[in-house]
Amino acid sequence: MFTGIIEETGTLVSIKHETGRARITIKAARVLEETRIGDSINVDGVCQTVSELNADSFSVFTLAESLKKTTLGSLKPGGIVNLERAARADTRMGGHIVQGHVGCAVPIRELSSGGGNVYLVVEAPQEHLACCVPEGSIALDGISLTIARISGSLITVNIIPATFERTSLRLKKTGDKINLETDVIGRYVLRLLAPYGKSAAGTAGGLSEEKLKELGF
Repeated sequence: MFTGIIEETGTLVSIKHETGRARITIKAARVLEETRIGDSINVDGVCQTVSELNADSFSVFTLAESLKKTTLGSLKPGGIVNLERAARADTRMGGHIVQGHVGCAVPIRELSSGGGNVYLVVEAPQEHLACCVPEGSIALDGISLTIARISGSLITVNIIPATFERTSLRLKKTGDKINLETDVIGRYVLRLLAPYGKSAAGTAGGLSEEKLKELGF
C-alpha cells in the first residue's frame, strides 16, 4: 500500500523486453534507503517488486498485465518516473490509500497553468468514471490528487506548484498517457452495489420500491 505522496523522481536506466515481461532498471537515491530485495516500490503508479539492488539503482520485472494496462512498457532510457516506497504503519497519511493497481492509462487532454494553479484534464473510460466523484481522490502516475470536477468523460484535477515541480508532471504535455488508479473504496462500493443495479441490458436487477420492500425496507 502507498499514500500517493511521491518521495522522489528516478531516471530510467534501461528496459529490456523479454517473453511476457520486461526488466526495468531505475536510477534512484531516497527510495533505496532501507529497501531490500522483495520490497515494493510504486513506479509511476504501478506497484513493482524489487528484484535487484545496486548502490544507485534498482531493477524490477514488469509482467504482462502491467505492460498491457500501464505506460511502463513504453518507457525509454532517460525517462523520468515517480517513485514511492510502500507505506509503513507509522506513516502520515498525507494522500489517500493507493494500491499501485492501475486500471488503465488515460490521455492528457489539457494541461494549463495560471494564477499559481496548474490544471490537468484527463479522459477516462466510463467504467472508471463510475468510481470518481468531485472532491474525491484519484491517483495519476502514482500521485494522490483531488478531483476538482467531472464533465462527461473528462476529469480535472488542480495541482499545487510543489507537487507539479517535484514530480514527472512537469514534463508532461497534452496527448501523453498517464496511469490512472481510482479510489479502492469506491471500487468496493460499486462492486457491492452491483447486484442491486441494472444489468448491462438495463432490465434485470433494478433497485425498485418493490425490491426495497422485499429486502425489508
